[in-house]
Order: sequence, then structure tokens, then C-alpha cells
Amino acid sequence: MRDAVTSLIKNYDVAGRYFDRNAIDNLKSYFESGTARVQAAASINSNAASIVKQAGSKLFEEQPELIRPGGNAYTTRRYAACLRDMDYYLRYATYALVAGSMDVLDERVLQGLRETYNSLGVPIGPTVRGIQIMKDIIKEQVAATGVSDTTFLDEPFDYMTRELSEKDL
Repeated sequence: MRDAVTSLIKNYDVAGRYFDRNAIDNLKSYFESGTARVQAAASINSNAASIVKQAGSKLFEEQPELIRPGGNAYTTRRYAACLRDMDYYLRYATYALVAGSMDVLDERVLQGLRETYNSLGVPIGPTVRGIQIMKDIIKEQVAATGVSDTTFLDEPFDYMTRELSEKDL
């Protein structure tokens, strides 16, 4: 698992290059957003259960067929598994957010997820929608903590949805 700094260093080291203006600007941007990233992570951490519960409620309100007989969240066990997975995505998105790198998502979440869901008959569309709902909830909560620019919050959530959506949908 790498963060933005170690990823940048590795790329320049492999190429045998000194940092150029672009590298310095990337580092500067990462460090300047550090306080906001930590504030966002703290907000997510203290509200994780609520975020997942709200996102699940909204998802099932939008797509009630998921909790009806035959739906993928029908039965208490499946409903709980859905919320567990949402919590999992939220936790790893928080790691990626703080690291400023999506490597952790590739290594710990996305690798094999599509195949697993397909083999279990879990639809990808509602998963993607649930991730986006969590992002919207988090952006509101983090903005309420005084972080004025919340665009950096988009990256891990949009990355997961893009990676899940681009293939076979």
C-alpha cells in the first residue's frame, strides 16, 4: 500500500529522474490538503455507522426491489451483508482519502470484487449507487465541519464507481 508521496517517489526513481515542476506541484497540493483530509477522515470515523445506515436507507428507498422477496438484500442476512459491504467501501475510501492514493482500493477492494459479486449474483449497479450515496452524505457532513472545498472527497468514491462501472455494464 502506497500513499501519494511514495507513489510519486517510486515513479521518478524508476524513471531515474529528478523531481520536475509537476512533481513539486503534486507534492505541494497533497500537503496543502492534508488538514482537510484528516478532518474528513475524522468526520467519517465518528459518523461511519450513521453514514452507512443513511446510505442503505436511501438506496433501498430508491430501489425497493432489492429488499423484496427475490431481491439481493432480501432476508436479514443479505441486508446485513449489504450494509457490511458498504461499511467496507467507506473504510477503504477513507484510507485512500488520507493517503491521497487509490492503490489501497486496487489492492484491497477492487481486485476480484467484480468476479466475486458476479459469482454470487450480486448486481453491480446498486453497489455503485450505494457508494455514490455515501459520497454525497460525506460531502455534506465534511462541509458542515468547516471544510470549504470538498472536491477532494470525490476521488476515492468516484474511482471505485468508475472501476466497477466501466466493465461489463
